[in-house]
Amino acid sequence: MDTPQPDAKTVAALVAEAVTAPSMHNAQPWRFRFLAGERVLLLFADLDRAMPRSDPGDRALHIGCGAALFTLRVAAAHAGITPTVSLLPDPAEPLRLAAVRLDEADPDAPEDLARLHPAVRRRHTSRYPFDEKDIPEDVRAALRAAAEREGAELQFPGPWHVRTILDLVHDAESRDVLHPEDAGDLRRWTRLGPEADAATDGVPEYAFGPRMRDGKAPMRDFAGRRPVADRGTTSFEKNPHLALLSTAGDSPADWLRAGQALQRVLLEATLAGLATSLTSHALESRDLRLLTRDPVTGRGHVQMVLRLGYGPQGPATPRRSVRDVLDIV
Repeated sequence: MDTPQPDAKTVAALVAEAVTAPSMHNAQPWRFRFLAGERVLLLFADLDRAMPRSDPGDRALHIGCGAALFTLRVAAAHAGITPTVSLLPDPAEPLRLAAVRLDEADPDAPEDLARLHPAVRRRHTSRYPFDEKDIPEDVRAALRAAAEREGAELQFPGPWHVRTILDLVHDAESRDVLHPEDAGDLRRWTRLGPEADAATDGVPEYAFGPRMRDGKAPMRDFAGRRPVADRGTTSFEKNPHLALLSTAGDSPADWLRAGQALQRVLLEATLAGLATSLTSHALESRDLRLLTRDPVTGRGHVQMVLRLGYGPQGPATPRRSVRDVLDIV
């Protein structure tokens, strides 16, 4: 007996959830193509949304696409579909990053993916202050396990290592001031004034969060020196809870795995009542990125710095419509 084909409405619903994933500067650097006869959904990199100065090797682009891929897996599992993923490569289509076969539900499949579905639309990047409250060890253990399931490692650095990371973020910010010509990617992907209300991508001004008056949270100021009405300033946590997501390798396939691990961790954190934000600032320069790894216990290559804590979840940011990112053939 033939398995029923997923219809266009079902596939569109899956993609609508996939694109809620985080990406650098909310550039949403992905495209999808559904091969209806083969029940395969393809994921492509959209190089029109690449960042040549901030992400010259497209590492962050792959991480964002990996996060979208994991969200697609969660959405499919919730819909009763078993997603079978094949990663790179396809020499004939170098922009193709993954293929996902959408099979009928497997009654023996674990329910871990579907369990994460309630967090998909609740997860938002929060650029607001978090409480100083510590994160319980059982929650940390669950987040470490989430990263491990996707082939990555999540490490919670100790106090001296946190200070080092904060210094590296500050160093990256100082370089931005000294080299304003390198801020083109940031300007391209920030939305100010009336543009923020009509945006379908980028970081709108209502998601910048307040300016930091004091504290040590590693936060990129998306406004820079540009004025933002009614933004205000406030105090942030003095002892931020950071986590480092690493992979053993540093190839495009590793970056895709890092993106999937990142999104699994973020969704687990959301279910645990944590607010989250990301910073890649210190990872955008090769010399600084190398210094983020713990010289004693760190292994592999750091792919993302996460900030976790108890606080507001932050507002939803705009997304492109499904018709702009999905082709059905």
